Amino acid sequence: MSDKRRNEGPFQPSHRRQDRDGPPPLNPARIEELALAYVARFATTQAKLRLYLQRKLRERGWSSEDAPPALDELVARYAALGYVDDAAWAHMKAGSLLRRGYGARRVGEALGQAGVSEDLRAMERPGSGEQRRAALVLARRRRFGPFAPSGTEAAADPRRRDRQLAAMLRAGHPLDIARRIVESDDMDLLEEWAESDFGDD
Repeated sequence: MSDKRRNEGPFQPSHRRQDRDGPPPLNPARIEELALAYVARFATTQAKLRLYLQRKLRERGWSSEDAPPALDELVARYAALGYVDDAAWAHMKAGSLLRRGYGARRVGEALGQAGVSEDLRAMERPGSGEQRRAALVLARRRRFGPFAPSGTEAAADPRRRDRQLAAMLRAGHPLDIARRIVESDDMDLLEEWAESDFGDD
């Protein structure tokens, strides 16, 4: 087979194909449109909006006839207008994670990754009762401790307890709460403990 025939395979790039034009570079009007569309579509934080706009600038560039955008000023203006509300987003996110069975550590990590300030993260840190209830949500969903189908026999298996304990720690629950649930053999007492405002405190 000739070299010419070998180079005509179906996976060879076609130099005759015309490249499609990409989107035009950004200017003040276009970046405003992107920012408005983003906050209209997503509940977000100031940090996440800033990162999104920075990424769009890297991808599309900036038109030469205009000065580069002041993203901090744009984000601050959107926050002042209420389009972006870090406190509301943090409260919504923390509540969602707790309802899904995640613990305080995972809540704090998620808020931190979204750029929520340390003060707001401290305000949204769940109390001891909320942490117990979130841990119980996970235990019910994953059938840990007394919620296991085989009951006390499963709870008495050391290897199974270790795996359950590790899973609860990965979900962000403190060791004492995780151990209390995993080692329990009484579902009713465990639910009373979780619903108490004081628990063992």
